[in-house]
Amino acid sequence: MSSSWSAVADRQTLSQRLTDYYELCKPRVVLLIVFTAMVGMFLATPGMVPLDAFLFGTLGIGLMAASAAAVNQMLDRKADGRMARTRGRPLVTGNLDMAQSARFAAAIGALGMATLLFLVNPLTAWLTLVTLIGYAGIYTVYLKRATPQNIVIGGAAGAAPPVLGWAAVTGSVHPHALILFLIIFIWTPPHFWALAIERHREYAEVDIPMLPVTHGLEYTRTQVLLYTVLLFLVSLLPFATGMSGPLYLLSAVLLSGWFLVYAVRLKYVPKPGLAMRTFGYSILYLMAIFTALLVDHYVPAVFGI
Repeated sequence: MSSSWSAVADRQTLSQRLTDYYELCKPRVVLLIVFTAMVGMFLATPGMVPLDAFLFGTLGIGLMAASAAAVNQMLDRKADGRMARTRGRPLVTGNLDMAQSARFAAAIGALGMATLLFLVNPLTAWLTLVTLIGYAGIYTVYLKRATPQNIVIGGAAGAAPPVLGWAAVTGSVHPHALILFLIIFIWTPPHFWALAIERHREYAEVDIPMLPVTHGLEYTRTQVLLYTVLLFLVSLLPFATGMSGPLYLLSAVLLSGWFLVYAVRLKYVPKPGLAMRTFGYSILYLMAIFTALLVDHYVPAVFGI
């Protein structure tokens, strides 16, 4: 009987440990990164993506993104312990220690780098490594605590995945890939500042100079609105450059227009909870507009439109 209970306890311990490592990778963030990288892969070719480039490219980019997320949590563990949103992270709760986390981050990062370098192409491998260093090193170590423009400057790392996906398929970086980069780059400030408005007191308590902390809520709401207007214009570039067709244009206008409605309301009719709803819509927006790019890319060929 005791051996049965021991086996159950061991399974529960293993399950909890796997869950902790999973949460260390910021799975929801990595999912969005991998999704936009995959869209970059599909848009890079008029036909289907070669299976090896798709599988190994997705695996390598995903592993390195997860490694960067783990390093980010290691470096931010003290601040995370003081913020309600992040108190449940495994390094804060003590479910994982720094040594375990460092070994895990190094292992999956090395595996991801090797996958890209030897099974995809060197350009994708080195670009992904630069992105990892930009996020886990430059942004987390320096920019996050150095300037209220941390999200704007550091957003370059978060905007890279479509370029990485494109490079994984073609071995090069096309101007169309840079348009995808630009969409995410301009999307990042209103996305994060909406969250920062909601959580501004927590950021102030941990001395992170997010824009609402240094410049106030009203100024930040104005910046969210201005960046959302700019995002509306940038979202039209795929159609304007001939990269995408009318199906994408309609989707971009509707999706960006509704984002603009949120930004206008946040600026002129702020209500409790609206900033968090704006943040939530921004995630839906990015996934939807990249899905629209993908659908527009293939539907005309499939249906002969």
